[in-house]
Amino acid sequence: MPHPTAKSRTSSPSVWSRVTSISSFAVVTLAIALALFSLPTVIAVDLKFARSEAPKPAFPVTVNPRTQTITEDPEVEAFLDTHNTSLQASVNLAGDYITKLALFISSLPVYQSLAGASASGLVEVKAGYREEEVATVFAQQLGWNAAQKRVFLKQLKVAEPVMNEGEFVPGVYPVRGLLMTPGDVQIMLNERFLQEIKNRYSTSTERQVPLTDALTIASMLEKETKDPEEMRIISGIIWNRLWIGMKLQIDATLQYAKASTDPSAKSWWPTPLPKDKYIKSPYNTYQNKGLPPGPISNPSTAAVLAALNPKKTDCLFYFHDSRGVFHCTETYKEHVTLLRKYYGQGK
Repeated sequence: MPHPTAKSRTSSPSVWSRVTSISSFAVVTLAIALALFSLPTVIAVDLKFARSEAPKPAFPVTVNPRTQTITEDPEVEAFLDTHNTSLQASVNLAGDYITKLALFISSLPVYQSLAGASASGLVEVKAGYREEEVATVFAQQLGWNAAQKRVFLKQLKVAEPVMNEGEFVPGVYPVRGLLMTPGDVQIMLNERFLQEIKNRYSTSTERQVPLTDALTIASMLEKETKDPEEMRIISGIIWNRLWIGMKLQIDATLQYAKASTDPSAKSWWPTPLPKDKYIKSPYNTYQNKGLPPGPISNPSTAAVLAALNPKKTDCLFYFHDSRGVFHCTETYKEHVTLLRKYYGQGK
C-alpha cells in the first residue's frame, strides 16, 4: 500500500517547477527594473567622469631612445604607484557591481524592447581589443548590422576625427539610443582618447618618444600581461632588444598578423603556432626587426605609462610559467634552462 504522502510527494515537483518559474520571472523582472532605474545614474556618473574639466597630469617619461638610457626617478615611481592604485580602485567603472549589472541588462534584447529605441545603455571596451572588437561591442549594443559595422570601421580612417588602431581607450562608454550613429560613436571615442592620452602627451615627450611608438609598445605590453609592474619590466626588455637590434619576437604580433591575413582564422587572437613565425607581414616581429608599423591593440593608460617608464633591467628574455609567475633572464641559455625546468622543454 502506498504511503499516505506518496501522492503529494510525486506531485510536488510540478508545483515546485511552477514556483521556480514564477520566482525566476520575478527575479528577472526585478533585475530589469533595477537596471532601468540604475542605468541613468550609472551613465550620469560615467558622463561626469568622461567630461571632467579637471586637467589630468602629463605623462612622465624616463626612457630616452636617443641615448639608450632609462632614468631612475623616485618622483616618477611615486607617481606611477599612485596612478596605478587609483586606476585599479576607482577609474575602472566596469568593476563596480551596479555597473556590471547595468552592462548585462542593457545588452539584453528584452531591455531594449521595453525601453524602446531611445534606451540608454553602456558599452564596455576592454583593454587589449583590436578595432574590430571595439566595433563589435558597439554594434551589439546599438543594433548595427554587418554593413553598418563595416561603415564604422571604414570611416574611422577617412572621416574626421580620424582614429587608428590603439586609440580606443578602454573603459565604459554611455550610449543613448539605438539610433546613435557610427559618427556619434567615433566622436565619443576620440574625445576619450584626447582626454586620457593625447592631451597628456607633452611636446617634449613627443620629441623623446613619438606617441605612435609609445602606443605600439603599450599595445604589445597589454597582450603580454595585465600586471603594471610586469608591464614595466617587459617594457625594459623590449627597449633592450630594440637598442641591440634584436628582433622583438612578441607572440601577440603573430596573432595580429595571422588574424589580419588569414580569412579562415576563427578568432581575432588565434593561438600562435610554430609555423606562424614565418607569416609574411610587417607585424611579424619574429621576421622583422624594430617596432611593427603601429599598435596591435588598445592599451590601457597603465600600459602607456609602462612604455614610457620601463624598469631598468639586464634581461632580454622572459616568460610566464604555468602558475602565471613571471621569469626573466639575461641570456638565452638561462632562458632555455628555465623553460625546461618549468615546462620540460625548450631549445
